[in-house]
Amino acid sequence: MKILVISDSHGNVANLKHVMGFGKKIGVSAVIHVGDWNTLETIDAVLSFGIPLYTVLGNADVRPEVIRHLKVKSKKFGEEFLEVELGGRKIGVTHRPSDIKKFFAGKKLDIIFHGHYHYKDEREIDGVKVVRPAGIVRGNNFAVYNTGTNKVEFIEDDQT
Repeated sequence: MKILVISDSHGNVANLKHVMGFGKKIGVSAVIHVGDWNTLETIDAVLSFGIPLYTVLGNADVRPEVIRHLKVKSKKFGEEFLEVELGGRKIGVTHRPSDIKKFFAGKKLDIIFHGHYHYKDEREIDGVKVVRPAGIVRGNNFAVYNTGTNKVEFIEDDQT
């Protein structure tokens, strides 16, 4: 199973549509967005592709209508963190890297995705792969996670 992993879109609808089009073309089965949507338009841009959405809020997601929309429209939603099993993998999702130990310490996960900082990162914490896909706000930067191989491919088109 391929999963499109998006971070920190900050209202950039054009980049989101481009990234979602790529995801549709390669046949992703799910989208994980790790927060900082900012607007209803960004949420609707992702949802318009008809791919199940799993998401959390970011520190910039403060508008009540954005929060309500995500709660109603997402396949699975968590305000601060999310645990989900997709493609046989146990996945943790949060926005802030500082929340990783707070929410996932001692949990048996295959991978954790987070955002907040707008550059890519992949490391291991306590035997768990931790990935930040970079930020849509900086360009067409995202990741594709293959649950079969437990590997992440970063796609970068940094526009800063």
